[in-house]
Amino acid sequence: MTEVLISVVIPAYNYAKTLPRAVNSVVAQLRDAQAELLVIDDGSTDATPQVLEQLLVEHAGCFRVLRKSNGGLSSVRNRGIEEARGQYLIFLDADDEMAPGALAAVAQHIASHPESRFIIGGHWSVFSDGRRVQHRVKPLPATPRERVRGYLLDKTVTLSNGACVMHRDVFAPGNYPEHLRNVEDIPVFAQVLARFPCSVLDQPLALIYKHDDSMRHDLKQSLAAGVGVVDEVFSPARLPELQDLRQAFMAQRCLSLFRDCYTAGDYVNARAFYAQAVRTDIRSLTRWTYTRKAIRLLFK
Repeated sequence: MTEVLISVVIPAYNYAKTLPRAVNSVVAQLRDAQAELLVIDDGSTDATPQVLEQLLVEHAGCFRVLRKSNGGLSSVRNRGIEEARGQYLIFLDADDEMAPGALAAVAQHIASHPESRFIIGGHWSVFSDGRRVQHRVKPLPATPRERVRGYLLDKTVTLSNGACVMHRDVFAPGNYPEHLRNVEDIPVFAQVLARFPCSVLDQPLALIYKHDDSMRHDLKQSLAAGVGVVDEVFSPARLPELQDLRQAFMAQRCLSLFRDCYTAGDYVNARAFYAQAVRTDIRSLTRWTYTRKAIRLLFK
C-alpha cells in the first residue's frame, strides 16, 4: 500500500445536502498527492448515512466511512486523529469544499518545508448570495508569543479549519477538548502556534460557506462554552508559557460573548459579560465597537 502523506477528515453531522459537494471536491484530488479521505458520521439523524452509501458506490474504493454515536465535533476530530493514516491532517467541514489544486499544493509545500508542523493556507468565503471573498495569508509574526497574541488578541492571525494542515505531532500537548461543543479549535490552534514550527501557503485551500444556522452562530453552544475556554487554552499542558496573556484573553472572550448575546437580543447576559470584561481589564472600555453597544444597552 502506498504510504499516506495527507489525510483529509470530514466530520459529518446532519449535512446530507452539502456532504456530496465536500466529498467530491476531495475525491477529485486524491491522485494529485499521497492522500486519503476519511468521512466520520457523528450519529446523523438525517439522510447522511444514505448519502454516504451512494457516494461509496459512486467512488468505489476511494474513501473510507466511519459511523459513531453523536459526541460533538471535538470527538469526531479526535477519532479522526486516531483513524487517519497520514502524517498531516486537514479537517474539512461537511458544508465546505476543498479548493481545486489544494492537495497538490500542500504536498509540494510539505516537500519544500519538511520542518513545518502547521501550514496555514488561504481560503474563499462564499456567501448565501453567491459572493466570494478571497482571504490571503499574511506572513506570520516571528516569535511564538507574537503569533499567539496575534491569534487570540489582535486578530492579525486568522485560521480556518479546512484551510489549515496539521502534522499529527501537534496534538501531543492535547487533542480537541470534548467538553467544548464550539470554540474547540482555539486551544489546539493556540498550542500549535506557541510550540511548533509553522509556515504559510498563500493559496486558497478551501471554500468556506457562510450561513446563519451554522454552529459558529449557535448562541446556546457559545454560552455553554462560556469563559471555560480560557482555562483550556492556558492549561499547563497546552500553554505552559505565555500565562501573562491570560487576563487579556479572558477580557476578549467576555467581549465576544457580550457581542453574541447582544446580537441575539439576550440583553441580560450581554450586560453581565460586558461588566465582566471591564472588571477583568479596564482597557475594555476603549474597545469602542463594544462600548457603543454597551451604551445602547442602557436604553433597552
